[in-house]
Amino acid sequence: MAAKTIRALQLVSDDFEDLELWYPVLRLREAGVEVHLAGEKAQETYVGKYGVPAVSDCSFLEVIAKDYDALLVPGGWSPDKLRRFPAVLELVREFNAVQKPIGQICHAGWVLISAKILQGKKVTSTPGIRDDMENAGATWFDEPVVVDGNLVSSRRPPDLPEYMKAFLEVLSAR
Repeated sequence: MAAKTIRALQLVSDDFEDLELWYPVLRLREAGVEVHLAGEKAQETYVGKYGVPAVSDCSFLEVIAKDYDALLVPGGWSPDKLRRFPAVLELVREFNAVQKPIGQICHAGWVLISAKILQGKKVTSTPGIRDDMENAGATWFDEPVVVDGNLVSSRRPPDLPEYMKAFLEVLSAR
């Protein structure tokens, strides 16, 4: 009998922080996780802050949350765009409702804020959105990675190794 394939969804839009999107995708794929990128449109090319492209596999509207085991939100300026899509916010709430791992790094906390899932949670992020995180009801820590149940948060690119180690641990514990 074959083992169940673990599937993760990485959200994408223009101006993502290149390392914060690609490092998690590649790290998960190295661990045998099937990773799909979801953007506003399927088969669309999105460009990161430093010019690295990413092509979406599917659109936000096509995604069925129950088909995935985890969700990742990249940082950069893309979270400010992603949080404007009702379908993205609904996906975040659906993953959270069943306690599937949600990874967020840097400015990605904006998406979780807009989805209204941070009340009473422990998190980290880039210090630039600390006030936003706290105003959403979260307790903010200046640490490389913070895990609170299904939420795994991190500050910035230098923290990526610790972030992905923690994310993989949360994912494997499911």
